[in-house]
Amino acid sequence: MQQIELLWIDDEIDLLQAHILFLSQKGYNVHKAHSGQDAMTLVKERPFDVVLLDENMPGMSGLEVLGELKQLFPSLPIIMITKSEEENIMEEAIGAKIADYLIKPVNPNQILLALKKNLDATKLVTEKTISSYQRSFQELNGLLMQAHSLEDWCNLYQKILFWEMELDAIDSPELQEIFRYQKTEANLTFSRFVEKNYASILYENNECVFSHQAFKHLVAPKLESKPTLLLMIDNLRYDQFKCILPNISPYYSLDHETEYFSILPTATQYARNAFFSGLLPAEMESKHPNWWKNDTDEGGKNLHEADFLSDQLKRLNISAPHSYHKINRPQEATKFLDTLKAENAMPLKVVVYNFVDMISHAKTEMEVIKELASTDKAYRSLTKSWFQNGLLLEIIKAAQKKGYQLIITTDHGTINVEQPSKIIGDRETSSNIRYKTGRRLKTDDDKHVFMVSEPSSIGLPTINMSSSFAFAKDNYYLVYPSRYHHFVNYFRNTYQHGGISLEEMCIPFAVFSPK
Repeated sequence: MQQIELLWIDDEIDLLQAHILFLSQKGYNVHKAHSGQDAMTLVKERPFDVVLLDENMPGMSGLEVLGELKQLFPSLPIIMITKSEEENIMEEAIGAKIADYLIKPVNPNQILLALKKNLDATKLVTEKTISSYQRSFQELNGLLMQAHSLEDWCNLYQKILFWEMELDAIDSPELQEIFRYQKTEANLTFSRFVEKNYASILYENNECVFSHQAFKHLVAPKLESKPTLLLMIDNLRYDQFKCILPNISPYYSLDHETEYFSILPTATQYARNAFFSGLLPAEMESKHPNWWKNDTDEGGKNLHEADFLSDQLKRLNISAPHSYHKINRPQEATKFLDTLKAENAMPLKVVVYNFVDMISHAKTEMEVIKELASTDKAYRSLTKSWFQNGLLLEIIKAAQKKGYQLIITTDHGTINVEQPSKIIGDRETSSNIRYKTGRRLKTDDDKHVFMVSEPSSIGLPTINMSSSFAFAKDNYYLVYPSRYHHFVNYFRNTYQHGGISLEEMCIPFAVFSPK
């Protein structure tokens, strides 16, 4: 095993021979420096893997040496050892990005633990993650076989998400391939469950909430006493929600987290309108024909969300003042932020924020986004970077200062599509590639497409006598025979929504209190 080159800087280094012998036996090649000046000479002569640094030394102090070393070698792990427990010294050392902080007297095992934590952390985490996932593999398979309700699928999906993000942190292509297979199997089984049970659970389910029930059952009970900012981030998957949580935690405490299920199609005009209206699409068409538009109708499909919301609030006897805002561009976010800072808090502010949806659409059209979001891991990273540096976080900060309760949710998720399935329809068939609606829809792929010949049976409008719906399952996407190969290549490995998958249907709902 290759020895680790360790530099120990301490004006009393000769009194630490027992510690040095212990570390040598553990594979560390310890180099001694009696002062900061000696240390600076040594680090310029040869590379070191890690530094142990005494804080209290004559001449150059430990903090001065720390500053010099960080300028020369920003990534060099430095562990400070000190007799002092003064808070300002700890803060200075932490601010200078020390790797660890030990208070004398220290025994050899304490030092060894600090070294392992900083030098072997990646290796140890990888080994622990691999062994833990291997133990959980059979448990996940068992849960998959026993998933007979939406609640079962929620529990399984949470465990899948946990392992997906744990495996992100390690370099094990073989294990990640095994996990991808297991996740694919989960989505295939979930798709079969939805195909078999969707009509019944949509109307008879008492355990989980769907889009048209979410506002009444999840939002309305939280509006009793606190001013609330309801933030709907369009197209936000559950894994993306998990990624942005750490950036919210400095400003808000997470009070309650759950999930609800998007209706089919898992597309904005259906799922989001259902959320704000409290109605299924067929009911929207029947009760509000001037507000609802089918796929084949001209014009925008989500132009009346504010009207749907106001109507639902009346039905729920919620009379408190509210406002509705849709943000599609940075200028609109800036304007809303300025208004939020200037106004007094009001009982309910609803914001639809469309940036994540724009990322997924941009991946279809722009090669650079395809590269930046080439995998789910990369897509999560891109979302996190956007959130950390974007205006939405500034809006959340401003809401916290105003004392707003924060609710974050979405209308549906999205999935990276990889496998095409051929479908045949007439000229008026819709263009979405995860679902189709139109007359005389046909497919030979019964295994990967859920065909619904009676849309009313699942709460969807019947556009004409022979209209039907087709939903792609798992990571399949629907392509017409015309220019088939062109569109297969164009849409492969892009993020789409409208079909049946855990990523599209099982979506987050979280309530936060300002800190």
